[in-house]
Amino acid sequence: MKKKVLATVLATAMTVGCLTGCGGGAAETPAAEAPAAETPAAEEPAAEEPAADEAPAVEAPATAAEGTDPVANLIAATTGTVTLKVWASEEDQDLTTKMLDDFKAAYPDVTFDITLGAESESTAKDTVLTDVEAAADVYAFADDQINELVKAGALQEVVANYTFDVINENATGAVEAAAVDGKVYAYPMTADNGYFMFYDSSVFSESDVQSLEKMIEVADAAGKKIAMDISNGWYIYSFFQGAGLELTLNDDGLNNTCTWNAPGGTDVAQAIIDLTSSGVLVDMGDEDMATQIAEGNVAACVNGTWRAETAAEAWGDNYAATKLPTFNAGGKDYQMSSYSGYKLIGVNPHSANVGWSMLLAEFLTNEASQTARFEARGLGPANLAAASSDAVQANPAIAALAAQAAYATPQRVGGNFWSPAETLGQILASGNPDGTDLQELLDTTVEGITAPVE
Repeated sequence: MKKKVLATVLATAMTVGCLTGCGGGAAETPAAEAPAAETPAAEEPAAEEPAADEAPAVEAPATAAEGTDPVANLIAATTGTVTLKVWASEEDQDLTTKMLDDFKAAYPDVTFDITLGAESESTAKDTVLTDVEAAADVYAFADDQINELVKAGALQEVVANYTFDVINENATGAVEAAAVDGKVYAYPMTADNGYFMFYDSSVFSESDVQSLEKMIEVADAAGKKIAMDISNGWYIYSFFQGAGLELTLNDDGLNNTCTWNAPGGTDVAQAIIDLTSSGVLVDMGDEDMATQIAEGNVAACVNGTWRAETAAEAWGDNYAATKLPTFNAGGKDYQMSSYSGYKLIGVNPHSANVGWSMLLAEFLTNEASQTARFEARGLGPANLAAASSDAVQANPAIAALAAQAAYATPQRVGGNFWSPAETLGQILASGNPDGTDLQELLDTTVEGITAPVE
């Protein structure tokens, strides 16, 4: 696969800029030892648009010049103690502690002082942006936060590879999620923050779960429910995007463009009303869903990997998962779409030890670490080699997520999306009780979604 690479001078200058620490920390790789970028061969043709299975056209990190070892250079240039602050989620504390111990053991000639704090990937942005300079040197975050973090200068661009090729050894979608304007700003950690269909195979056959209408028919006959958090913008998106009605984030990274009120939108809205009016497809939040699955009332649900254990315990050998089904709107079947989601690790450019922070970020996201996360917590790897293992491929939830990936898009929306989408979902899932004209309802929704951010 072709890579778009930086010119040698530019890449070297950028690498020097990033590897020189800000503040009075340990010394970093000097300019003379910065890894040089690869220079394209003279006969290499101009870059083309990447195929669907190729990595995005992002600037490749600099590659060490032949005969040099960027890690050895970093070690040689380091004096004193390397002090680093790391943030990981509460659920990832034990595993990250072990990884940090392994990282220190890998470089016994360096003295480290690494502290680990707890910070959810879902709230990392808000905490970091409170005081970027005081934030962790290395931190995990959900990919939908990347635009604001980059805009605030809170993420160091990945301009050098130390131990592996960040772009080519991770899934294309994960690399795209870690990039802004063609430049990679984070290290893919997981590729499982999306949603798909869990189901009880004693109730539904593999054929049944291809169509939402068929699933409702089967569940009704069995006296069971199908759960989906329809009054949540993250999930209701699947209907409108599936029918080709788009929601996109503008180039300013703040405002939205939305076509949900375009021709065909009212068909989708009516389809949601019809599906939920059956009383079988139920608008239900995550915690209620977990309870209803455990109590045997829900036999299928749209959810993510975090509910895999709940479903597996409830349904035992009948636990199964697959991509989302089709739904019918205006007499035509559409494949339900979804948001794909990734968890990333970023490096704070204000770190006093940027070079070591980048090396640690690589360590926490390499093949071995992503495999360890899967084995310990069932989190789907973004690393291609880890994702191709027999154990990962045999996991029903991860396999379903992979199947849904062909119909998924990265979550990139401005803040004005969530409240109008939630209101729309509540109205449609309750059957539009006020009888509001659907076109008017969608126009109002889109007006709210696209309202300028002040």
